[in-house]
Amino acid sequence: MNTDFEVAKTASMEALVEYAKDAVVSKTLIKKDTGTVTLFAFDKGQGLSEHTAPFNAMVHVIEGEAVILIDRKGHTLKTGEFIIMPANITHAIDATQQFKMVLTMIKSK
Repeated sequence: MNTDFEVAKTASMEALVEYAKDAVVSKTLIKKDTGTVTLFAFDKGQGLSEHTAPFNAMVHVIEGEAVILIDRKGHTLKTGEFIIMPANITHAIDATQQFKMVLTMIKSK
């Protein structure tokens, strides 16, 4: 499967993924060998534990606020802001309040 979202159709990213109590919800919009675009909705207090990825990844906050840890340094992002998490460096996400984000990962050889 190459994509989970219908192409050539307009949509609101904020409306495509809903919050769930005490959970992280995700929806993949594009999934290809060359990368992915995934929407996430984090309830307050939820997050992703520290990990690494072999490729750069961009987090774009589309609603709310979160702390993104990169190499254990905190970066507070609010609606409309983005950050690029470098490949092979530890990163984590902490939802200080409910927030939604788009994660874009482009793979390279």
